[in-house]
Amino acid sequence: MKRDIHLIAEISIAVALSMVLNMIPLWRMPQGGSVSLEMLPILLIALRRGVKAGMFTGLSHGFLQLAFGASIFHPVQVFLDYPVAYLLLGLAGIFSSKIYTADKKINYTLVIIAVLIGSLARFFSHFISGIIFFGHFAPEGQSEWLYSLIYNGSFMLPSIIICLLLAIPILRILKENNI
Repeated sequence: MKRDIHLIAEISIAVALSMVLNMIPLWRMPQGGSVSLEMLPILLIALRRGVKAGMFTGLSHGFLQLAFGASIFHPVQVFLDYPVAYLLLGLAGIFSSKIYTADKKINYTLVIIAVLIGSLARFFSHFISGIIFFGHFAPEGQSEWLYSLIYNGSFMLPSIIICLLLAIPILRILKENNI
């Protein structure tokens, strides 16, 4: 019971932090999407607590984003760009039980792979939404596929890199302080 309450509190703090970080973008795209640190708390929950907790955290964040100013163009687009995209980010928890080695060190390779799995799954959801619902913004002669790849990649790639650079030292600090 105590462990459940601790997990719920940790998830709640991560969702709140993700929402705050979403409101402080480093760069915002014209049709939605931004370079921000909003993924980091979700990724940290997934890496520390597993897929289920990570997906719940991401799903909660996605629904809260809908409530606080989402870019809505179509009901299916809303589903793909918010709840599904952030739910998929929780897949980063796939190696959570193996992140720390037997001698309590961080397995950096697994952290990198896990973050890439979750982040690329989120990217894929935005990519599909971009093809279907935003392809008409593509310049004449450019395919919707390429447009969506470039558009979504332009904010997702920097966000992924920043989160990777921050996740490892934060995990190290949390582990060293038994948090």
